[in-house]
Amino acid sequence: MRKWLPTLLVLAVAAAVLLRFTLLRPDPVPVRVASVERARVESTITNSKAGSVRARRRARLSAEAGGRIIEIRHAEGARVKAGEVLVRLDDAAPAAQLELAEGGLRVAQARASEACIARDRAARELARKSSLAERKVISEDLLDALQSTQQATDASCTALRAEVGRARAAIVSAAAQLAKFSIRAPFDGVIAELDVELGEWVTPSPPLLTAPAAVDVLDPDSLYVSAPMDEVDAAKIRVGQLAKVSVDSHPGEVFSGRLVRVAPYVVDVEAQNRTVEIEVEIDAGALEVGLLPGTSADVEVVLEVRDPVLRIPTAALLEGDRVLVPGNGSLVEREIRTGLRNWEYVEVRGGLESGEQVVVSLDRVEVQEGARIRIEEPTEAP
Repeated sequence: MRKWLPTLLVLAVAAAVLLRFTLLRPDPVPVRVASVERARVESTITNSKAGSVRARRRARLSAEAGGRIIEIRHAEGARVKAGEVLVRLDDAAPAAQLELAEGGLRVAQARASEACIARDRAARELARKSSLAERKVISEDLLDALQSTQQATDASCTALRAEVGRARAAIVSAAAQLAKFSIRAPFDGVIAELDVELGEWVTPSPPLLTAPAAVDVLDPDSLYVSAPMDEVDAAKIRVGQLAKVSVDSHPGEVFSGRLVRVAPYVVDVEAQNRTVEIEVEIDAGALEVGLLPGTSADVEVVLEVRDPVLRIPTAALLEGDRVLVPGNGSLVEREIRTGLRNWEYVEVRGGLESGEQVVVSLDRVEVQEGARIRIEEPTEAP
């Protein structure tokens, strides 16, 4: 029995090894791969927190006078023209004042016309009598009386013409007062919000305070995106750089734009990251999709572009610029040299060739060097 013991031990070990690499061998790990390809790679930076779509022309309008609303001419969402009346208050009193001022102008004009006619007649009479006075036909005393009459009528004409000017100024004042009882559109746009009701009383803002806006008007063709960028990226940002904008209301869509403003200072708010505010003008074509002011937006600022270069998805890159590539049914770790990168793609400068595959499903602990794999749903990088 003892002489068979070594043989039995060898057979047991062999059986265990065979069992380990057959029945007990772990199943291949399913992985997804992407091909190394030549395409465009951009170096980008993104906003540190959500930005906002805003309208460069937006006005929150309130009444300049107090009164009861008697007319609302447009509903929310309506397009309006510059100068168009949106809301009208009860303007009977200022309208009457304007009518009174217009009547006063007509009276002043009539009186001035009468006085000036009398002045002209007195001037003609003085001219006729002056020639007679030279021939001693009339007395000096009569001539003096005629001169006084002419001067008096001239002064009266001048005074009443001034009254005409004052009456015209009264009309301008009354018209300006009447205008305060109407809320007009300051530019072509859309009524974004209407916060009043017919028959409601409104009051103007008291000094140093702001009353709630009655009408909110914005120009949908003047949209831009305002976004905060981390202060560490401030030196990389310049006006004129290309940018990509994405909004939650249009998932999967990216709108192109360009930086038009970089704030000249860093926003320093306690308990928050310090940021630099940027403004991105969205391309005209993007405005046709109907972006709404107030929508949250994310911005990618394009710092540098290289095209074409070898690239791989960023999801395939391990710490230390390493990737996993399939090799003879298992994974092999390989170190590469990288260049430009963003959240989507990484430029490959060495260590990989076009057409090779890299693993992009690195979210499982089993996916590591030496693991047996099964390629699942191989995809080509878009």
